This record gives sequence, C-alpha cells and structure tokens, in this order.
Amino acid sequence: MPSIKDLEMAAAVSANHHIEIQKSLFGLSQKAVYVPTQSPVKAIVNEYAPADGERLERLLDLPLDKLATTLASKGAPKPVPIGHFRLEACLSDDCQFCALQLLRFVDFKYSPAFESRFYEGKDAETIAKLL
Repeated sequence: MPSIKDLEMAAAVSANHHIEIQKSLFGLSQKAVYVPTQSPVKAIVNEYAPADGERLERLLDLPLDKLATTLASKGAPKPVPIGHFRLEACLSDDCQFCALQLLRFVDFKYSPAFESRFYEGKDAETIAKLL
C-alpha cells in the first residue's frame, strides 16, 4: 500500500485543515486521520490506459450528480498495472473524505492533469465509487 508522504499531492493533503498527520515514536511511520470523524485515511494509486484515463478525466470534470448517474449506468474506468494516467487518492475508511489528483505521463514523467481536489461527506462517497 502506498504511503501518503510518497504521493505528488502529499503537501496539499497535509495542509488540509481536516487532516491530521500523526507520527509514531521516533517519526519512523506516519498515519493520516480525518479529524471530524477520527477515521484513518489511506492512500490509493491506480494507473489507467490512455482511453480510460481520458474518460476518467472527463468524468472528474462532470458535476457530482451527473458523475453518480454515469457511474451507475456505465461503471468506473478499470485500472491497469502500468498506464499513461495515474490517479492518486486519499480516502478515509468511512468514505467521508477524499482527495484526488490525476497525473498524465508526458516527457518521461507524470505531470498533473489538474490540481488536487478535496471532497467531503456525500460528495466523497460519490467519488469513492470511482476507486
């Protein structure tokens, strides 16, 4: 499982006022907690083929109500082992918090397709269906 500190959006997640980073003894490990519900936050990294990555990018630009109906009818894009798009996400165990950043592989590195996005409550539950 990836660590939040290894994500491209690690600084943005750490700076969110609803996220608390708790360090263990001697700072050897860290865990993130969504403060309002005290739910642990886990990092998720999925990669997508070019066609599915572009579809994912279009889905993330839709209003959330339209996104939910589209996911219900057509399903979510399927991750692949190695792809041209990488979706980094942080999701609380209770699905009340979600942070996303989509990256595109260009010039031998992953570059952000958009800035980090944060969702809470019902919006986070909707976005969690993509994962």
